[in-house]
Amino acid sequence: MTVLKRYVLRLFISLKYITANVVDRNNGRIVATSSTVEHAIKNSLECGRSCNAKAATIVGEVLAMRLKVEGLEQGQGRGIHVDVNKEVEKKGFKNRTKVWAVVNALKNNGVKVVLEDNEDNPSQPSY
Repeated sequence: MTVLKRYVLRLFISLKYITANVVDRNNGRIVATSSTVEHAIKNSLECGRSCNAKAATIVGEVLAMRLKVEGLEQGQGRGIHVDVNKEVEKKGFKNRTKVWAVVNALKNNGVKVVLEDNEDNPSQPSY
């Protein structure tokens, strides 16, 4: 059974900023975004020269609120897909806590997150 991945979480992590986007793969459009670049988030943080897992958690919480406003916290029944292993591999091993902080913040705020594990069975996501 093939699972359609309409909404996918994409993360961008630099030394100073964290950005989380939920992308609609049918249209290629960003449906919700949150970033430490935004003044409201940046002013509430004490990042200094680098953002930590606390900043990533706040980015995840803001993204969850924006998904709820849009009515997409369930991903139209299919959930928001994220391949954590792929994100950690792309961002580097040192950023794994930031990746997990965003994912856990989404889950803790009521967003249906579908974790994918491509190593065991690529067609069966884990919930």
